[in-house]
Amino acid sequence: QVQLAESGGGLVQPGGSLRLSCVVSQSIFSRHALMAWYRQAPGKERELVASFTSGGSRTYADSVKGRFTISRDTFTNTVYLQMNNLKHEDTDVYYCNVKYTGSIYWGQGTQVTVSS
Repeated sequence: QVQLAESGGGLVQPGGSLRLSCVVSQSIFSRHALMAWYRQAPGKERELVASFTSGGSRTYADSVKGRFTISRDTFTNTVYLQMNNLKHEDTDVYYCNVKYTGSIYWGQGTQVTVSS
């Protein structure tokens, strides 16, 4: 059974940091899998925040460049999103995403709220 289990969301003040984690099933945690983080606010489309490209490099939405970092740990099958200098507009539900062998997998989402 394919699973993506996210954690790490919460309430943080502006300027603070959070690290999101996504533990991915061994069956799809492959160097050929494309892994990414998306976010979505109520009533809005899901937005790509950060991703690994097929060549292994990282891409980021303009709104998070220089503040967010996507990484992965092959020993624990985990994808991370380190979020620094958080802003009010980063408040969203964040989703882990994996594309592998023509299929797309989503996590259940984790809420990030940036508020003073």
